[in-house]
Amino acid sequence: MSVSALKTVTITLDGQPRPLPAGTTLAALIEQLGHPANAVSTAVNGQFVARDARMNRVLKDGEQVLLFQPIVGG
Repeated sequence: MSVSALKTVTITLDGQPRPLPAGTTLAALIEQLGHPANAVSTAVNGQFVARDARMNRVLKDGEQVLLFQPIVGG
């Protein structure tokens, strides 16, 4: 399969467009960015995505992804 045959989607990550291979999961994106899974919290389209749900959350074209530091304490 040639590189041109690979499909991509473009998400918005922390306010910036970012192309990804189609089928990329939220867990794969976090790994790609070099973040330890437990070091960031995630939201897609304004909805929190739990750590254990990331491996099944496939990112789609046009989605908004936000990574943020978990808040601890109270």
